[in-house]
Amino acid sequence: MANARRTGLIDATVDALRSRVSSGEWAVGSRIPPEPQLVALLGVGRNTVREAVQSLVHAGLLERRQGSGTYVLSASELAASMGRQIADARQRDVVEVRRALEVEAARLASRRRTALDASNLMDRRDERARAYRSGDLDAMVATDLALHRTIVEVAGNPVLLSLYENLIDAIGENIRFNFMADSHGADAHDGLVESIVAGDQDRAATETDEYLSEFLGEGSTA
Repeated sequence: MANARRTGLIDATVDALRSRVSSGEWAVGSRIPPEPQLVALLGVGRNTVREAVQSLVHAGLLERRQGSGTYVLSASELAASMGRQIADARQRDVVEVRRALEVEAARLASRRRTALDASNLMDRRDERARAYRSGDLDAMVATDLALHRTIVEVAGNPVLLSLYENLIDAIGENIRFNFMADSHGADAHDGLVESIVAGDQDRAATETDEYLSEFLGEGSTA
């Protein structure tokens, strides 16, 4: 019974730590409070805190740095696991996954967008165009990624959004890679945004498929 109670206490402490990471209270890259503060914050013993932290270290959410402290490495176990899987993935592999997710996202976004969604998408489109014209690669990547993420959000499918967000780092790196190879121009996504705003599901899917298929050396399959 004592062991069961202790295991339950550790699990509850792991959940409490995880919730602070997933909620953004402890952001990725930040240092979490030191052990004595965690003991006071969570109201559990030092050994329980130590084991709970170690559990999240093994899961890939936290990272211990000798002489510095413990830092947030990832926002979720899924993101950490997927990050390890795709760390050495070819850009082609990432584009193929993007196409699988983004074509359906564009179709759903066209069906479900609201007037506010349409306004937000046009704002993201304009921000991307301004960044492209500025020639600032970091801004180009950030605004392009923001546009694509907004489309996935507008799609209104929480599972799709969760998958996309857990791949966001790899997608961002893929966008950077693609910009360096072929930037597609300031107006590259105008047709995509216009089709979603107009509610044209087939065109939105085709627009998405075409620009991603070009990176694979393929024609449209939508």
